[in-house]
Amino acid sequence: MDDVIINRVANSGLVTLDLEDYLPREELAVFDLKDHLFRGLILKEKDFREALKNFDWDVYRNKYVAVTCSTDAIIPMWAYMLVTAYVQPIAKDVYSGTKEEMHKHLFLKNIDTIKPEDFKEQRIIIKGCGDHAVDSAAYAEITKVLRPVAKSIMYGEACSNVPIYKRTPGVGQ
Repeated sequence: MDDVIINRVANSGLVTLDLEDYLPREELAVFDLKDHLFRGLILKEKDFREALKNFDWDVYRNKYVAVTCSTDAIIPMWAYMLVTAYVQPIAKDVYSGTKEEMHKHLFLKNIDTIKPEDFKEQRIIIKGCGDHAVDSAAYAEITKVLRPVAKSIMYGEACSNVPIYKRTPGVGQ
């Protein structure tokens, strides 16, 4: 009797994809319009333009910048455009929204860099647990990216997974 241990998971042909590998690692910065409003609530165009003109934009050099307003002030759309015009030439990217929204946006952009053809006809497990929280939007996005090419998609671990999609032979996608 052989006492050889066989790793069935390694021999199964399953491809494990860890979404944590696509989390943004870049430094995210925030430009809060509130800091440039009269009493934190009112946008006075002349003062706002002067404040932006005199602002040290270099603090955002090579960073991802979320432009937001953390108060309930009514901000005209052109104010976001004006801030973007100042910060865009020195930042890696500019996003209108909160830091958390920008993080999600960059995460989904990273997932969209996956080449579906690399997973053609593969049995894929999307890793479910990890050290960082992964937004449900990321799981939906990876499913959209891989479903057209994958043989099957599962969620979890090889030893305990939940079937998500399985191509039916002879049936259109």
